[in-house]
Amino acid sequence: MNIIVLDTETTDLQNARLIQLAYKNLATGEIVNELFKPPMPISFGAMAIHHITEEMVGDKQMFGGSLHHHKLLEMLNDAVVVAHNAAFDLQVLKNEGVEALTYIDTLRVARHLIKSEQYSLQYLRYSLGLNVGSVQAHDALGDIIVLEALFNYLKSIVKDKFNLAGDDEVIAKMIELTKLPVMLAVLNFGKYKGVAFEEIVVQDKRYLQWLYDSETQKRESDQNEDLVYTIGEYLK
Repeated sequence: MNIIVLDTETTDLQNARLIQLAYKNLATGEIVNELFKPPMPISFGAMAIHHITEEMVGDKQMFGGSLHHHKLLEMLNDAVVVAHNAAFDLQVLKNEGVEALTYIDTLRVARHLIKSEQYSLQYLRYSLGLNVGSVQAHDALGDIIVLEALFNYLKSIVKDKFNLAGDDEVIAKMIELTKLPVMLAVLNFGKYKGVAFEEIVVQDKRYLQWLYDSETQKRESDQNEDLVYTIGEYLK
């Protein structure tokens, strides 16, 4: 089974459409990095993150119906997609008519295995000392270079921690960990940023209930599943 390390840049965070796709097939070494013209405007907020403007994609083909669209459709039939915060990238692909059947979320796996103050791709890049050179952040190609390094780092931890023999067993375990929600220790945003959940539930249980209701109302690709799971456990 092929491993496809993949990242997307998009028009926005909500109802996102693809403007940059980068992936690497770890079996063949093939790297794809392409810009596409989206069917909707790029938000200024998104531009401020990835710096891709309307002018840069104005003369590009649309992803739907392109060679890369058809190629990805065929490839993902028997491949494992590796992405960081995979729910977002998989929803972007789904918005474009492409669905990944099997995937590994390095964000979820990292939360299971590594104690860290933050788990963003770029934070882990530096905190773990991943040697990737001077690649650009928030560029799909730059991000897959960091992502491949993180994936290999996590593979090594999984192999040792669970005493696994070969790559197939390691990949299967990473897929399993991806499906398991993680209990978070502290809230990382809002008025209780940095405060442990066990303290918040005593001080302000109504706030946790409000936050739980707010997150569960979001569609699956937008909500933080680990946050929902953690709050739900404390509210019990």
